[in-house]
Parts: sequence; C-alpha cells; structure tokens
Amino acid sequence: MFKESKVEIEWGGRTLTLETGKIARQADGAVMATYGDTKVLCTVVGEANPRPGLDFFPLSVHYQEKAFAAGKIPGGFFKREARPAEKEVLTSRLIDRPIRPLFAKGFRNETQVILTVLTHDLENDPDIVALVGASAALTISGLPFMGPIGGARVGYIAGEYVLNPQLDEMPSTDLNLIVAGTSEGVLMVESEASQLSEEVMLGAVMFGHQHYQPVINAIIELAESCAKEPRAVPGEPEGKAALADRVKASAESDFRAAYKETQKTVRVEKLGAAKSKVTEELEGDDSLDQALVSDVLGDIIKGVEKDIVRQDILKTGNRIDGRDTKTVRPISTEVGILPRTHGSSLFTRGETQALVVTTLGTGQDEQIIDGLAEDYRENFMLHYNFPPYSVGEAGRFGFTGRREVGHGKLAWRAIHPLLPSKEDFPYTIRVVSEITESNGSSSMASVCGASMAMMDAGVPLAKPVAGIAMGLIKEGDDYAVLSDILGDEDHLGDMDFKVAGTDEGITALQMDIKITSITEEIMKVALAQAKDGRLHILGEMAKGLNTARSDVSDNAPRITMIKINKDKIREVIGPGGKMIREICEATGAKIDLDDDGTVKVAAVDQKAAEAAIEWIRGITAEPEVGAVYTGKVVKTVDFGAFVNFMGSKDGLVHISELAPERVGKTTDIVNVGDEVKVKLIGVDDRGKVKLSLKDVDQATGEDISGKK
Repeated sequence: MFKESKVEIEWGGRTLTLETGKIARQADGAVMATYGDTKVLCTVVGEANPRPGLDFFPLSVHYQEKAFAAGKIPGGFFKREARPAEKEVLTSRLIDRPIRPLFAKGFRNETQVILTVLTHDLENDPDIVALVGASAALTISGLPFMGPIGGARVGYIAGEYVLNPQLDEMPSTDLNLIVAGTSEGVLMVESEASQLSEEVMLGAVMFGHQHYQPVINAIIELAESCAKEPRAVPGEPEGKAALADRVKASAESDFRAAYKETQKTVRVEKLGAAKSKVTEELEGDDSLDQALVSDVLGDIIKGVEKDIVRQDILKTGNRIDGRDTKTVRPISTEVGILPRTHGSSLFTRGETQALVVTTLGTGQDEQIIDGLAEDYRENFMLHYNFPPYSVGEAGRFGFTGRREVGHGKLAWRAIHPLLPSKEDFPYTIRVVSEITESNGSSSMASVCGASMAMMDAGVPLAKPVAGIAMGLIKEGDDYAVLSDILGDEDHLGDMDFKVAGTDEGITALQMDIKITSITEEIMKVALAQAKDGRLHILGEMAKGLNTARSDVSDNAPRITMIKINKDKIREVIGPGGKMIREICEATGAKIDLDDDGTVKVAAVDQKAAEAAIEWIRGITAEPEVGAVYTGKVVKTVDFGAFVNFMGSKDGLVHISELAPERVGKTTDIVNVGDEVKVKLIGVDDRGKVKLSLKDVDQATGEDISGKK
C-alpha cells in the first residue's frame, strides 16, 4: 500500500530521520522529519500552472505548532489553535528566506510549504527540524528548486561551539545562531549573541555551514530513491529580448537621470515619470504583442534599473545618493521629545527615521507566553510598526504583518543581551518603534532609537546598542560591500546583512542572500566594514545620550522591593484576595507577590508606595518583646483593654498595666478608638500578646519602665 523511502544519520549526537511515502501522499512532496523525538510533517504543493499577470514568485511558508505535540490543550475560550504565535511567524520567515532564492528564475506557480509540528520532545527545537524537512520535501517534489539546503543551530558554551544545543543548554550559551545554505555557501543567518567578536561570529557561521553538510548529503540520498521527475523550467518568452533592447534604448537615459537624484522623493517621482513614458510608448505601438508587454514589462524595467545601479557602483564606487561604499548617512538623535512618556527618542539616519517610546510597567504587565516547550512570562517587549505614510504611500493600515513581527524581533534580540536583571531593575519594559520615514534599514534605526529611548527612561542598559545594514553588489568575481544601504540598494542588490551590537561586540546578526550563496571572504569583509559603521553610529548617538539616566521618569511607577516571610504571603493576600485588593484600592499602589516572599510595590506617588509598604509590614511583622508600638483601642473589658498595634494583631493591656496607680475601671484611662502607645511585655504559651500602657510615655513614646 505504501512505497516508503527513509534515510537516517547521526547528527549532533542524535538521530535525524527523513522519511516519505506514507503520509500526505497527494502533496507534491511530503517528508516526516524526526530529530530525537521531535517530529515535523513537511509538505510542499506547487500549482500546475502559473497565475496570470504575476511578476513575482507567489511562495508562502506556514510553520504551525500543534498543542497536542507537547501533550497540551490550547488556552482560551475556543480550545483550538488560532492565529499564529510569534514563534510560528518567525519560524515561517526563517524557512522562507533561504529557500526563496533557490527557485528557478521565472517560476510563477503558486507554491505553498506547510510545516506541522506533530511531536515535541521538549529537548530539540522543531524549527531546525522543520527547515531540514522543508528542504527535503522541496528536493523530492519535482518543483524547480535548486537545492537542497541544510541548516543548523550553533551555540557557544564555555568558549566552544556546540551543534544544535538542546533546550536545557540554551540558558548557558552566549550565542543562539541559526545558519542555512547550500553545499557551496551560506544563504541565511539569524542570531542573538552576548557581545561576541566578529571573529567568533564568523567562526560560528562557518561551523554551522560545515556541520550541515551531512544533512544535505542525506537529502540527496533520499531524493535519489524517490524524487519526482523535475518540472520544466519556463524559458524566456519569445520576443522578450528584443523588447528589452527597445526599453533600454528608450528609457535608459531617463533612468540614469533619475538615479542621479540624491533625494528619495524626487528620485521616485522621476522614476515614475520615466516608467510611465516607456509604458505609454509601448502600449501605444500596435505592432507589439500587448499580452507580452503586459507580462514582461515590469521585469524588464527592473532589469534596466538593476544594471544601472549595480554597474555604476562596481565601476565608480559611487552610490545613488553620492556616497562611497563605506560612508554612513548623516545622523540626528534626540531624546525626551515626548514629555508625558517614560522615555522617548527620535533617531534619524538619512531618510530613515524611527520615533521610539519606552514604557515601564510592573509584573502585572508581563506578557504570558503559552509555548509548546513551556509557559513563561516575558518582561521585555519590542514592537515595530511600519505605517504606509513612512514611504509616502496610502496603503493597508492597522494590520501587523510578518515583516513587522520579524523586524521587531530582530531589534529585540539586539537589545536583549544588554538588559539588567529583574532583581536589579524589576520593571516590565515595552518599547514601541514607529517608523516615520523609511529609506533603508528601519529595523536597525529601531535598534538605535530603542537603545536611546530606554536609557532616557532610566533603564540601566549595560552599554548603548547600535545597528547597521550592509549590502552587496556581486557580478562574477567583482563585488562591493555597501555600508548603511538605501531601500533601492536593498531591492536591487544581492545581500541584506544586518549587524547590531555595542563597542565591545555583536548582539544580533541577520543575513539574507538573494544569490545562490556568498563566501567566507565576503562575510569577513562585511563584518569588518559593519564594525566601523557601528562604532561611528554609536559615536553619533552619544551626542544625544551616552548612558542611562540615574532614575526613572517622574511619570513612571516607582517600584520598591521588600522581602517577607514566605509563610506570611497568605496573610497579605487575604481570603479570596480581599486584603491585597484593599491595600491596592486604599493606597493606589500596585503589588506583585513572588513565591519566594519578594514583594514589589509600584506607584507613581511615592507616598502611596510607602503607605502600602507600611501596611504590608504591619501584616507580616512579628511582634518583638520590649518594642514600643502605636496602636488603637478596639475593645474595653472589666479586666483591661484590647489594642490593635500591628496590622491585624491585637494584644491585651491588663487593667494593672494601664497606669502606675490602681485603676478602678478600664474606661477611666482609655476608651474605644483612643490612639495609644504600648510596649509588648510578653507572649504567653497560647500566643496571646501582653501589652503595657504604663511603661510608655504617652507624649513621647519613650520606654519609661526602667525609670520607675
């Protein structure tokens, strides 16, 4: 019934298995990838015919984690998987990036890759398993995929590279790097690092490249036994070459004039006019095949633009805006521009600008993450928004796309290694980057702006963080590495290489290659050039703010931490939370209680915090024999008075302890509601507290027992 194929290899101390032929047989390619006990079903389907009118490759990658994979039931009201979690979106992008450049040029058939986590062993992260499985499924599918690719996670523990560290090893690693590529070179890198040097980072990339070669060989072995016949790769439409020559002759001079404009808005206007001119000319020519013009004109125009920009850079070293290959655009930095926020900055680099705001909250504001491996709370969030006005367009608004999630996470990774511990800075931190202008590398502008906004808010970052985006133009053996790329250079170039870090080392690195791969030499040049650019940007940032403010904003809550006996937590909470609610409502403070007895009291008004702390201490403090307390008479009886003197604690002042002389009636000395000063003189075997009024000077609170 089944025609199964299977390969197994030992990889990083665990068995990697790729098998096909049993599940999802109607897909073009379906592979069950297993690593340890983590299983991911990887499927590929490509439509038989191209979608008409498309001038791009419609590829979509969907990574999904099923709750049953970890023996869990989804939270929420509906009890089923809903919209993709951040991890699913990021992993989908992670896999899309290295496979997209390897499809044959001109392939326009809608292609869908679906990767479903079926089992998670809580040791091996499914993302690498899904990446490898996707590569295998594509390789056997018959689609025009020029793979296979391999991928690996690289850690750096105690000065040694570690292949595919398990989840319990991740807290001890100084590096979390994922690298993917072909046997010839690297296509994609994604990482977070603890201020590591360029040499260590490059070594990690090459370590990963070397150690995913056995995976590529295993995929080839699987394909040799079961791959489908390759589909025909579409060739150039007849007449396209002649049409391209005509477009170049007609429009090249206009395009060259447009690309001499250094200001983006003027350049875009002139390019639009040049495109409209050549389009009207061709559409008005009845001798041309108008269906062909409609299908290929956009691609031809892009090719003309690409040749102009790339050849000018390679021949002259001069770029669209007049810079050489290493110069960073002019930078302007400001902080504290939004007075009611906790911290704010405006970071402008050329025509890219980020308005970044930091908000400080309490433990109640932490994000609860319902992950497959574990449920946890996150106290640092960085959200990136890219409104259409930032590029002068009126587009879709209010929707958080995959790109925004990915750019925000990249900036998060860049800042995260520099954060203070929760013990040193017990705040929940939310950073929002609003991109108000964009012409190249808004994610790196977000890193710079976030660093400054957080320092403006009083977040004690270990060091300021800056980021820079590098580009590449490569034709044959000639290449040029570009610092601080423009949007057009990203669009028409071969690489987007983003590096963030401090003056000591790298904290985040992301690389995407649009050609088949790049060499170690090019990466080395790019890292060195990026370091120079990063240090320059840090110097410019220091002109605005070079260290965190000594205290948080007056608009931010002040958090005070105290420690109480763990056995007293229940008393602070009270039955059904009654006591803690009463404290919060009466004082206006927010209170977080940890299981270890740590209490965090937050309030914008310090008096409110002090009142809440005094209340909590009153509830949790243990009465001390010999100590003097201020209390209130709550009840009088024939044999004395009961005084509430510490939180909810009452003690008895016996009638003999009310005054030095003999007292006839308790109410001759005190009445209910009187405020008195009492001394704790003992606790009997049953825990009853004994107090004395006569041992304390009621005016001064002084203990006068020794003066009698």
